[in-house]
Amino acid sequence: MKDPWLKRWDERYSNIAYAFGEQPNEYLRGQLEKLEPGSILFAAEGEGRNAVYAAKLGWTVSAFDISTEGRKKALQLAEKNKVSLDYKVGQLPDLDYTEGQFDAIALIYAHFPASIKSAYHKLLSTYLRKGGTVIFEAFGKKHLPYREKNPKVGGPRDLESLFSVEELLADFTDYEITELVEKEVELNEGLYHSGTGSVVRFVGRKK
Repeated sequence: MKDPWLKRWDERYSNIAYAFGEQPNEYLRGQLEKLEPGSILFAAEGEGRNAVYAAKLGWTVSAFDISTEGRKKALQLAEKNKVSLDYKVGQLPDLDYTEGQFDAIALIYAHFPASIKSAYHKLLSTYLRKGGTVIFEAFGKKHLPYREKNPKVGGPRDLESLFSVEELLADFTDYEITELVEKEVELNEGLYHSGTGSVVRFVGRKK
């Protein structure tokens, strides 16, 4: 029997339409503009909109997700945009990334299950070189009332899967912090991120 978490994402990504659109996340776009292209890892990358955008900017792009349907859509989008991705499917500890491998790591709505999210953050941090950059945007602890008011804005339904500033400080130690804040934003990302929500944004440089 397929894991319910995996089943949910495979079903969402098996539709013809791109769940969160084909355009990159706006926060990611703004942060990548500030960096020289190098090697970047996209966590829980789904259908590939952000990874494809980075590849178009000249980054060497790696990505992973648990969904084979997500990978399929990502590779289709990459082909459409004439770029290539190294996209793996599986659980992060099994994917053979190495210490200090990447110049940047992007976590854009990478809502891992609550029981593993902190461990995944700490593991991902080991894959980033010293001086490398983490770019993070995901729904924060204040988001649930927004979701109740407008389900189309998306995001987890349980508080434990949402993020706080304090959690990120604990998960990403020894970083020079450029930005770390929870704030209200307006999202217009495909079918499942539409409306006003509360997100945590974090950009940090590994010391």
